[in-house]
Amino acid sequence: MSTRIYDEAQEWQVTASETPFTGNKTGVRTDDVVMPDGSVARRDYQTHPGSVAVVALDDQDRVLVLSQYRHPVRQKLWEIPAGLLDVPGENPLHAAQRELYEEAHVKAEDWRVLVDVYTTPGGSDEAVRIFLARELSEAEGERFAVSDEEADMELARVQLEEIVRGALAGELHNNSLVVGSLALNAAMQGGGGLSALRPADSPWPARPFEG
Repeated sequence: MSTRIYDEAQEWQVTASETPFTGNKTGVRTDDVVMPDGSVARRDYQTHPGSVAVVALDDQDRVLVLSQYRHPVRQKLWEIPAGLLDVPGENPLHAAQRELYEEAHVKAEDWRVLVDVYTTPGGSDEAVRIFLARELSEAEGERFAVSDEEADMELARVQLEEIVRGALAGELHNNSLVVGSLALNAAMQGGGGLSALRPADSPWPARPFEG
């Protein structure tokens, strides 16, 4: 019999906490945390509002991707539509639908939760919910006005198998693109198929939201 593993909520005692930096969207927090042996260790980490991302899959098994310059890594990366949860308690599905519209001018009729991840839990509390969106069509109305890095954005539709190949070959590096594509590929090959994925409004303990 296989062993089932799962993450569980815990909160170790914090004896002191300060926020040495607060930026426009994220910040840095320093906590003094009591270790199991009673000692106290200082932990610095980025505070983050959370994000959503969308694997938008068309009827030819192509994924909608976009390329965008990311200054911290000095690369132009291929990614999937994604964005911050700008409003505390914001419904992540609504945020994902907004990002798909703004970045790709596309809407989808079928939404499911693909996977939930912490991007770098050793140094940030950022949580990302990656959705699967299907039954795609062009959105009505004018395209969303873009600026800054998004003004140089390129859009493409790429076969899922090509994205999986590129990720395993070390050619694609964006966290949400890689995790989302590999999760989708696994779901498509699993016994339950895509119908076994969680509903789009499934609870998300990492970022509780209103319905």
